[in-house]
Amino acid sequence: EVQLVESGGGLVQAGGSLRLSCEASGVTLDDYSISWFRQAPGKEREGVSCISSADGSIYYTDAVKGRFTIASDNAKNTVYLQMNSLKPEDTDVYYCAADFAGVCESYIASTYAVEPDGWGQGTLVTVSS
Repeated sequence: EVQLVESGGGLVQAGGSLRLSCEASGVTLDDYSISWFRQAPGKEREGVSCISSADGSIYYTDAVKGRFTIASDNAKNTVYLQMNSLKPEDTDVYYCAADFAGVCESYIASTYAVEPDGWGQGTLVTVSS
């Protein structure tokens, strides 16, 4: 069973940075595509970034390209999302998700038909103007 725990959210001023962590247990990250999603109340869930289990390719939604960086530390079984130059519109609850051989393109494009195998509980990011 995939178990994921996010941490690192908080309140930051616009232009600031945060680093989110997603620690996995019960699985080996190498076998799973790990994605970061975000969602605010009343809004649709958005795929933000993803590392593919197939070849390690990395994907970002256009809104965060050049500002966010996803990275995996397999020794710690943890995936990070470094968020720089934060904007008020980045305010959301951020979730990490893991899927065995998941297709990153579908998560970023929101075209996936099946939910990932496991989700974290979410961590709130608030960016003040």
